[in-house]
Amino acid sequence: MKITVEQITKDREEEVFVRCHDSESAWVENVREAALGQRCVCGYQGGSMHRLKLSDIYYFEVVDDASFLYTQDDVYESHERLYEFERISAQSSFFRCSKSMIVNSDKIDYIRPSLSGRFEAALSNGEMVVVSRKYVGELKRLLGV
Repeated sequence: MKITVEQITKDREEEVFVRCHDSESAWVENVREAALGQRCVCGYQGGSMHRLKLSDIYYFEVVDDASFLYTQDDVYESHERLYEFERISAQSSFFRCSKSMIVNSDKIDYIRPSLSGRFEAALSNGEMVVVSRKYVGELKRLLGV
């Protein structure tokens, strides 16, 4: 792959031009995100709507048909379903860790084995989440284990 950067004058509009074999490949999406800015989702708290960067979200959870976004210190309600959030966060550091939860692997401090083939992941905000054995392989792949 060849990368060319051209410096232009202030009177010209900045642009990104990508030539690729497959416009759906992961690296093209990463370039698109970098050029357009990071993806955001909406969270609701106390009657207010907040734009949250994906990188600020620790995990997304569904409890009793209600969806929640967890950040360092706050919890926000969400209108997305689990499969919608999974689609939004595809090609990122998020992964499904259980039937009802998607976790940001960048926020994991450490993991340790638990009962019945499950793992526990300690997040950098002090919370512990359980990774079901069905999803342990994906966790190990993301962490390079």
